[in-house]
Amino acid sequence: MKFRLSVLFLVVTFLMTAPVNSFACACCSEDGLYSIWTGKPDGYNLEVLQDIKFAQDPQLYMDAAGAENIKGLESLTAAAEDIEYWKFNLTDSFATKTWKLNFKAYNGKTGTLVLPLPAQMVSFKADIHDGKTSGGGGPLLYKEWRFKGNVQTGNGIFQAGIIKPTTYFLVLQGRGNGCDNAEDFTHWRLEINGKKADYKFFGKLASGTTMSEEK
Repeated sequence: MKFRLSVLFLVVTFLMTAPVNSFACACCSEDGLYSIWTGKPDGYNLEVLQDIKFAQDPQLYMDAAGAENIKGLESLTAAAEDIEYWKFNLTDSFATKTWKLNFKAYNGKTGTLVLPLPAQMVSFKADIHDGKTSGGGGPLLYKEWRFKGNVQTGNGIFQAGIIKPTTYFLVLQGRGNGCDNAEDFTHWRLEINGKKADYKFFGKLASGTTMSEEK
């Protein structure tokens, strides 16, 4: 009888503690982790995207050639020698599976890019071996969410360069544990490419946080 009671006690103890332990490790990451997943954005992905907000001060990417390699922003290139004209203000929204990015250039000119969420996304996570530890347990991962699709519309400063098909490639970058949250993603990069468009923006995400869990 004592043996049966002991077994029962062990079983009950396991059932009570297993869910807690499993939950605690649900976001753990492992040393050497490297993962690339491609699939349809699910309900949780959409909830995270709803919470991600762009900071207001994006930058236009320019390599050593400066404005010479930029296409589709001709209304601004006339003032390319004045770097102040390449500063922007950005407001954004994500609704009905669509990003709406409203840019305002330093010279007052405005434009909006409308980017529908593609049918598939890519989630990339990797241990970059920098010795940092996540709060969920294991290494602090570098992660990206990648989206590639067609630009729906572009007006204002973007209008002349947006002819179908013009594509976009949006990457959300950050650090975190094995689970994905809006706070993990701290930076973004957007590439626009087409017959008459070739330019890139990058910036910070206002919803992202610094990794206070780093050790």
